[in-house]
Amino acid sequence: MSHKIRPQYEQLGVEGYYQTHGATYQNPHEKQIRVLLEQLVPCLDLSNVLDLACGSGEVSQKILELGGRVSGIDPFTAQGYAKRTGLIAEPYSFEEVAGGALENRQYSLIVCSFALHLAPVSRLPLLIFALANISPKLLIISPHKRPILKPQWGFLLEVETSFERVKARLFASSF
Repeated sequence: MSHKIRPQYEQLGVEGYYQTHGATYQNPHEKQIRVLLEQLVPCLDLSNVLDLACGSGEVSQKILELGGRVSGIDPFTAQGYAKRTGLIAEPYSFEEVAGGALENRQYSLIVCSFALHLAPVSRLPLLIFALANISPKLLIISPHKRPILKPQWGFLLEVETSFERVKARLFASSF
């Protein structure tokens, strides 16, 4: 599988890409993800982390190594996630989360790595609002500043850092 994912998104669509490659997907930026998580540990409560759109478990594996407790959700990569972490990823999509699939839960932190910018822009406000209602913190790791979160959606930027062109933005819930 090519490490150039964007052209494959364009050819297959995001959902088509993960339906085809979900079992074997691995984030080529794992080194940067691990370093950023280590940098932010003093700001993070790892007692009950949700790895949103968990992929093959790069974030979850690091959270476990740091002594945290983590659960993952991803509608496409459950097989690779289970192989790597030994954990079962629940199959919720961004749309299902925005619709309230997790509304009776509470997490100390939600981490979304290299995925939140893929959420449909029309659903983003409801998705972010739903996340702000189930966790006091949201960490977005991405190669760019997308998505741009509006304060009225429920999160305010608290800390921003980067490593080798990958950005980590930690938001605090305003609720």
